[in-house]
Amino acid sequence: MNHNAAQVMTAVPVETALREDLAHADALLGTVAPILRHLLNNDDHSLFSDEIVARVRGMMDDLARQLLDALAVAGGLEGNGRHPVEQRQAITSSFVAHPQFLSHVHALALEWQLTERLEARLSLDPVLSPLLQALIASPDTGMAGGAMSVLAAQARFAQAQRRLQLPLAELPGDLFHVAIQTLHAVASGRNDLAAAAEASLRTDYDEARGRLGLMARIITGMGAGATVALSISHAGVALFLSALSIASGQERDLAVLATNEGQLARLALALRASGLKPAAVEEQFVSLHPEVALPEGFESLGSDRAAALLASSAVVFGG
Repeated sequence: MNHNAAQVMTAVPVETALREDLAHADALLGTVAPILRHLLNNDDHSLFSDEIVARVRGMMDDLARQLLDALAVAGGLEGNGRHPVEQRQAITSSFVAHPQFLSHVHALALEWQLTERLEARLSLDPVLSPLLQALIASPDTGMAGGAMSVLAAQARFAQAQRRLQLPLAELPGDLFHVAIQTLHAVASGRNDLAAAAEASLRTDYDEARGRLGLMARIITGMGAGATVALSISHAGVALFLSALSIASGQERDLAVLATNEGQLARLALALRASGLKPAAVEEQFVSLHPEVALPEGFESLGSDRAAALLASSAVVFGG
């Protein structure tokens, strides 16, 4: 039998299976934000784990505290975190109602949950991965310095997650803008106070110096060598997710969700689209989902076809 013809015949079933699984995964993601929003506004946690709901709620409340502290300090008061419950609830309700904001905080909670799970199962350090350790020892002083900055940022992230906190300075630029808009709304017409608080917060904000910005810079700085970051046991969860996002062309928050059990087709396609060979994709599944096997015929799926299938995803992230 013609070898090329055999490849085509075996590729069709696996593409069909992955396309159907991806469509199901898209539909599942479409329910995430509404369900999470419901759980955060109510006490029924039956559909999501209590841990994730509590972590998202904690981070939202911590962001609200920071905004109110900034307003208090701008008014000459002490920013001690003691604010009326209704004010904090008004801010968190605003964040919960914003699809992208909610999805981002949810993704951070899932990232930390995965980090803890792999620390327990693979003894994977949540802060210092083998790859980061190697980069810190690099003779390239720029790379070594960048790796040290990532190490410090990841350590802060771990500490904040254990405390159910999220610094405003760690928000992506568009979501930091949403937080500033919320600040002005809660100021209730005290424009001078809101402007002073905004100026103070902007002084401390630099997206490029945040954890996500630092990791993106170090991954892109590795050039073709960034492929090693697509090994989660070598790179660690945080760098792996950033590398997967960059290599597959997905938003990082969506790359985080791809590691979830309901998104296995998305994960397989993202890894293959990133240029990993099927055997290397299988290695990542062993680390993330050891009980799951790749679909029959996956080895015949090229990276270009995987990228095309991934691009055809109809999911509207954060909706």
